[in-house]
Amino acid sequence: MSEVKQLSFLDRFLTLWIFLTMFVGVGGGYFYPEIRQVINRFQVGTTNIPIAIGLILMMYPPLAKVKYELLGEVFKNFKVLALSLVQNWVIGPVLMFLLAITFLTGHHEYMVGLILIGLARCIAMVIVWNDLASGDTEYCAGLVAFNSIFQVLFFSIYAYIFITVVPQWLGLEGSVVNISIGQIAESVFIYLGIPFIAGIISRVIGLKTKGKDWYEQKFIPKISPITLIALLFTILVMFSLKGEYIVQLPLDVIRIAIPLCIYFVVMFFVSFILSMKAGATYEQSTTLSFTAASNNFELAIAVAVAVFGIDSGQAFAAVIGPLVEVPVLISMVNVALWFKRKYFPYAVETPTGVCHMACKP
Repeated sequence: MSEVKQLSFLDRFLTLWIFLTMFVGVGGGYFYPEIRQVINRFQVGTTNIPIAIGLILMMYPPLAKVKYELLGEVFKNFKVLALSLVQNWVIGPVLMFLLAITFLTGHHEYMVGLILIGLARCIAMVIVWNDLASGDTEYCAGLVAFNSIFQVLFFSIYAYIFITVVPQWLGLEGSVVNISIGQIAESVFIYLGIPFIAGIISRVIGLKTKGKDWYEQKFIPKISPITLIALLFTILVMFSLKGEYIVQLPLDVIRIAIPLCIYFVVMFFVSFILSMKAGATYEQSTTLSFTAASNNFELAIAVAVAVFGIDSGQAFAAVIGPLVEVPVLISMVNVALWFKRKYFPYAVETPTGVCHMACKP
């Protein structure tokens, strides 16, 4: 049996820290609205520098853990890639679209913002959720790269179909979304490319200069806490920016949060069940599930702000996305670990990876 990791004090009470940080952020943003002005001074185009720094630092340790030399094996498994493709680019966008028109038809701006969230497939936070749930880091890195390519190529097309064309087919008001491939590529590079490059450089230099044992047993444990600290910092900034609106428009927040909660939970469970039925290991099932259930809120917010304006209902709905995603998916981390104990009790470490029921000793 593989050794059970001792959780650090920060890890053990992570859910508590997240909710405290959310509470402090909302309170700070509401009682001290000047905080928002200070944070917005560090805005370059549609990129908020404090949030970008938080996300990059948050993603760096998990990406530094990835065994990049094994990534080729990920792309050899066409079954897993095909399953991820269906979950992310068929089930996810369609489910979010259906939830948006079901719950928000009378609130057109919020409906469009919700659809944007569903179209922006995750390339950032999933790495953190996957790491916390002991998913497969190589698969996660591979699937994130896979999603990034699809995002750059197809986001504009998906936005046109789901926001401009399909609503009109159903007799609803459509919206024109003008977003270029270059703008999407910029978002992908900032939030994924920078930490990806840093992770690759760290591993290559670390293994060459200090060796594998030092890199994996000393360096990685030292930088790992950065992820959770940066996560809490990012949450604090995001909630501070929208604290005033959250308090002033609580019913609107709830109205947007309900379909989002349904989306995250349904996508996680459906993806996990499909992955298990496809014969994936716990690590692979976890990675596939979090990749499908998470969304690239950075891109959704950037597009909403660029196209509709920072004070638009679309931008407000896009911001509510991560505010709901964080607590829901941290709960799904606990669900995933429970699944591991219940459905994968005989998993053992082998030289080539993890073997499950079939290799029970």
